[in-house]
Amino acid sequence: MENSNSDSASTMATHSLEAGYTLKLATDKVIGNGSFGVVFEAKVVETNETVAIKKVLQDKRFKNRELQIMKQLDHPNIVKLKHYFYQSQDKKKEDGTMEEETYLNLVLEFVPDTVYKVTRYYTKNRQLPPMIIVKLYVYQMLRSLAYLHSCGICHRDIKPQNLLVDSRSHVLKLCDFGSAKALLPGEPSVAYICSRYYRAPELIFGSTEYTCAIDIWSAGCVAAELLLGHPLFPGDTGVDQLVEIIKVLGTPTREEVEAMNKAYTEFKFPQIRPYPWAKIFRPRAPPEAIDLISKLLQYVPTARLTALEACTHEFFDELRDPAGRIDGNLKFPSNLFTFTDKELEGCSPELVEKLIPPHARPPQWVNPSTLAAQNGNTPSKPANLRVPDNTNNDNSVTSPFHMHITSADADGTVHIAADPKKSGTNNTSSSRPTGATGELKSPTQGNR
Repeated sequence: MENSNSDSASTMATHSLEAGYTLKLATDKVIGNGSFGVVFEAKVVETNETVAIKKVLQDKRFKNRELQIMKQLDHPNIVKLKHYFYQSQDKKKEDGTMEEETYLNLVLEFVPDTVYKVTRYYTKNRQLPPMIIVKLYVYQMLRSLAYLHSCGICHRDIKPQNLLVDSRSHVLKLCDFGSAKALLPGEPSVAYICSRYYRAPELIFGSTEYTCAIDIWSAGCVAAELLLGHPLFPGDTGVDQLVEIIKVLGTPTREEVEAMNKAYTEFKFPQIRPYPWAKIFRPRAPPEAIDLISKLLQYVPTARLTALEACTHEFFDELRDPAGRIDGNLKFPSNLFTFTDKELEGCSPELVEKLIPPHARPPQWVNPSTLAAQNGNTPSKPANLRVPDNTNNDNSVTSPFHMHITSADADGTVHIAADPKKSGTNNTSSSRPTGATGELKSPTQGNR
């Protein structure tokens, strides 16, 4: 995929398949830039489907976990990986010699807006998002984290820019897993992680043995920002960030500091009392919202609510009302309560009853946690298996680009049969994707 600018003519990357089907990605414009690379808005020409392509340089000095993590994930509140392909480009070095660089291109479902853009829109108009929108966005953010954490994965960069939203349906999807990591007990992780305004205090204290609770802190910061219209803790530096937190939560006790990082020995802070949450939000936020924020933003990581516990909070009771509507007309997203067994693994029957309101339960519904308790086990699928409900029993998957991927060889060859009803061709055969842009692979097959 060649680089392109938003104001330039579209460039075309073509993947020719021997099956007589040509996959074309027309890059329309750049929709995101960062230290990670570039995100393009693109179209699959044959189907006119809009997708996003995240192009990332494969730096040999660092681990890239993003692809492996995204291939595991399947959840309505997490952006879907459709395909990926590698691309080689020559780069001229300072000494005049050429060096080959490898790029990973992630083909993702396209979601037009972000929570950051939505918040800025209302701020520019001197308004705040309607409370029902705040509830929907925060709830779906917590849903995505509940699923992610059930897989043992910590996102490590929760912020408004990484929360995609469709402003028509108000469905939210978590994106950007470039910093995500499966946290393992006893395995240290870098403390300098997460964008500053949303960085948990244990990270500021230098902890390398943190948990998924750092995502919960970040989620609390995002929720507060939606209620306020601006960041709650706008620190200019790492130290200043801690000062901003202390001005609200007060000075942490020695026990709280130890809970955040046992190795932190310096304890020299001015004694500051907590500032009342009600005064921070004033009349804008209902008491239930303030209560939720206060339970997410706790110094002690284990004192914070888990994502699932937060989903049952009374702040979201309006979402559980079958008569609830957005602006009195639009229905809530249909997947608010479609919890998988994996998400509910280890939940108490009481928690499951709160999570799934009666109107969202299928006929003859049995609480899976109650059933598991009766059988003496917990409901779950195999720990590392992510199986969508509509998966066929054969070993094939249906490509979002309307090709049927039947198998993959050990060398990375993908066997593809075009769908004549959708691709407009009757040719079917096996092939290896070729072309200057590299191999095209199905996200369900390993990166071999």
